[in-house]
Amino acid sequence: METTTTTTTSKIYLRFDVLQRIEHWVLVASFTTLAITGLVQKFALFPLSPIIVRLLGGIESVRIIHRVAATVFLIEAIYHLISIGYKLYVEKKSASMLPGIKDLQDAFQTLAFNLGLAKERPKMGRYNFVEKAEYWALVWGLVIMALTGFMLWNPIATTRWLPGEAVPAAKAAHGAEAILAVLAIMLWHFYHVHIRHWNSSMFTGHLTREEMEEEHALELEMIEQGRVEPEVSPEERKRRLRVFIPVASVLSLLLLYGVFRFVTFEQTAITTLPPAQREVPVFVRATPTYTLLPTITPTVQTASTAVGELTWEGGIKDIFARQCGACHGQAGGFSVSDYSSVMKGGTNGPVIIPGNAVGSRLIQVVGAGNHPGKFTDVELAVIQDWINAGALER
Repeated sequence: METTTTTTTSKIYLRFDVLQRIEHWVLVASFTTLAITGLVQKFALFPLSPIIVRLLGGIESVRIIHRVAATVFLIEAIYHLISIGYKLYVEKKSASMLPGIKDLQDAFQTLAFNLGLAKERPKMGRYNFVEKAEYWALVWGLVIMALTGFMLWNPIATTRWLPGEAVPAAKAAHGAEAILAVLAIMLWHFYHVHIRHWNSSMFTGHLTREEMEEEHALELEMIEQGRVEPEVSPEERKRRLRVFIPVASVLSLLLLYGVFRFVTFEQTAITTLPPAQREVPVFVRATPTYTLLPTITPTVQTASTAVGELTWEGGIKDIFARQCGACHGQAGGFSVSDYSSVMKGGTNGPVIIPGNAVGSRLIQVVGAGNHPGKFTDVELAVIQDWINAGALER
């Protein structure tokens, strides 16, 4: 049990030591950061979200901050696991956070007391059933968020082992668990700790006798009767430390390496495009200045600058890279990474027929307006002219 301190006016009881309080505030900081940077992405259309994103430096900065906070959260979980091992093995403390039948009985008796059906509150130990429920909800949330977060952080690796539908499913679970966690903190934790009764033990480290009587009467009774857990002898502590330190060191290194692999497992192919210009100059298509004579290299003007020669190397490849490169890279299927790949086409055959833009499958699909990748009217006209001119490489 924790030690007791007596003052001239009242008796106070040590609830949390300095390390436990630091751990709690690191948890508060990392959780709050994750909540803010995660929810503004999930609810991007909420009026306040764009303001927060701008204050944090843009969406890329928000994502980086979110991932840094997730890493801190995982490292703290490792520290917490090692500290629990120290208390249980070296100090031989009881596992007072484990739920039991008494917690269920205390919950029903508390409900009956609040409804006026019981005469007194139940006497609860060091951690009551409310605190245990919060603790294990946090553990459960950590597991869910870590698993789904890994899948979202490493979507390519995920789809090597699971169907593609697993990634959007992970996104849905990640967002839903985030909302549940935030609501639990705001509605459940804040009520029991800061509204129903202000608990300052995470600031001061202590509880008064009155607070102990209300929240942890059974623990108070055991302390005052001298029924506390015996201290481990110095010799026993040294012997246990000789076992604990190497085991904890190896386990910590393995878990930290796991966090490192979590963060650096893959370089995802999904990147954020730079924001588009807010002002786009008005374009009126002019009469083409090129000729289709085989002895003359045709040229054309785009909306902002000249493409150059009406060839793949003269500027056509830039249009494909800009509008199609995000989906049609080098991962398989139809690729626009180079001229030969474009002319080869996809799994259903060629998509470009040189000299025949109308008959080319590329123009038919994109021109229908249903394809995710769309050319502007100017770009589509340039591509059609290029194909009709023979779809030249250079």
